[in-house]
Amino acid sequence: MPTATGLLTAEDFAALPNRGLRLELIRGELHAIASAFADHRDVVATLTILFGQYIRQQRMGRVYGAETGFLIARNPDTVRAPDIAFIQMSRVTPEARSPQWNPVIPDLVAEVVSSGDRFADVADNVHMWLAAGVRLVWVVYPSKQEVVVHRANQPEQPLTVNDTLTSEDVVPGFTLPVKELFE
Repeated sequence: MPTATGLLTAEDFAALPNRGLRLELIRGELHAIASAFADHRDVVATLTILFGQYIRQQRMGRVYGAETGFLIARNPDTVRAPDIAFIQMSRVTPEARSPQWNPVIPDLVAEVVSSGDRFADVADNVHMWLAAGVRLVWVVYPSKQEVVVHRANQPEQPLTVNDTLTSEDVVPGFTLPVKELFE
């Protein structure tokens, strides 16, 4: 299954048996995703509900959950599964809805940091998403009750519970008081 270089392709990854582990393919190598604790899952669920309801009501696109793998790079292949992803309706192709790794790069990705996540891994995730073409990355830190907004070639923007999260030009009109993520 591995290539001559020993690296897996996205197709190799898709053919692996599912043994209950959550995995990602990063630069051709398998990486296990750590189990999440209740604080992580609570914030993911809250953000998915609030953001997802807005997207659905406005018919702006599709929101994808943590089990959705996105093919964001080839040679070596990378398949990542963010906590939440959003693709604008105009970019939701038949391939984006087919039973394969989603080849459409999300417009927005949200990652909720678990207590066991390492800072270097979080920074690498953000870099990968932005390098792949994601326009907006939200990194949510439940332990600090903070959201850090990332855009390519712009300084990061930390938001506290006194601030409001927006998605600016990616999802016009969406606003969420940060404190609502942690109530």
